[in-house]
Amino acid sequence: MSISVLLQQMGMIFILAGIGFALQKKNVIDEITSKKLATIVVDICNPALIMASILSGGITATKKDLLVAIILGIIFYAVLVLLGFILPYILRSDPENRRFYNLMTVYTNTGFLGIPIAKAILPENAMLYIIVINVVYSLMFYTHGYLIMNSGKGSKLTKRSDTRSGSQAVLNTTEPLSGSADRKPAPKKHPLLNMLNPGTVMAVLTLIVFCFDINLPLIMSSTLIYIGNATVFLSMVILGVSIARSRLSDAVRNTRLWGYIVLRMLLFPVIIVLIMRALSFDNTVTLAMCLMGAVPVGSLPLITAEKNGEDTSILSAGVALTTTVSLFTITLLMAVFGTA
Repeated sequence: MSISVLLQQMGMIFILAGIGFALQKKNVIDEITSKKLATIVVDICNPALIMASILSGGITATKKDLLVAIILGIIFYAVLVLLGFILPYILRSDPENRRFYNLMTVYTNTGFLGIPIAKAILPENAMLYIIVINVVYSLMFYTHGYLIMNSGKGSKLTKRSDTRSGSQAVLNTTEPLSGSADRKPAPKKHPLLNMLNPGTVMAVLTLIVFCFDINLPLIMSSTLIYIGNATVFLSMVILGVSIARSRLSDAVRNTRLWGYIVLRMLLFPVIIVLIMRALSFDNTVTLAMCLMGAVPVGSLPLITAEKNGEDTSILSAGVALTTTVSLFTITLLMAVFGTA
């Protein structure tokens, strides 16, 4: 990947996000519209893009590559689980907030942002690894993630935290935004049943189609490709809307969040690249894993905390600041390693 192509692609993403930013500032897209668009992207467009990536014929990976992707996905999250316990202590987070930094470390925005950005800037074969990462993400969040979320609920949380950001800028990864206080809570179901969301189901079906070389009817494959093509535009517009709505001035003053950005969104991806290059992995695989390590904080922990009635100031500030900064950090990482 040449530096000019990369900058053009990331420039496109900045422009699309800028359109969303402008639309929000002009009140063309309000909070309700943004949430509805997010639901469309998460439940329809992103799943379609996952399958369309396979149907386009651009992926030349083999079944051996799929096995490698599964192994890498498992190792990736095993390392993140360990890092999730260590990083809050490095950042000297207050004890009652450590579980939130743990969740921010492990559960980043691999779906809502990771999939369309990968589609825009990485070779087609990278999508196989992105898809596997997102399958493992869902399996992990509704087991390990719920365990961590509930681990600190014994003591009542106060409204004091690392920041007083009131940002409701939420970028969804696996489910629509539905945790606002003015809505009736959805009926509770077993955490494992939450794995059965459109993104995870389509990702598993995509891997089955890839593994067994299944040919879908032309009308179905064409429809999925057309729907998937809308993902990058809509997701980046929602990103711009979220940035416009966020209270970045509050989040920017949080020094722990800047420490998180340096350690989790810059140093961690760099270490991934150095290790994978030392092990002679293909550059496409390396860049895919680097991108998955560089994406910002995901919104699923925030949504879950909101549904539980907890103080979400740290999580909302983390989503707002890391999402904004990620446009620059991802560009930097891809420019350095994508052209090396």
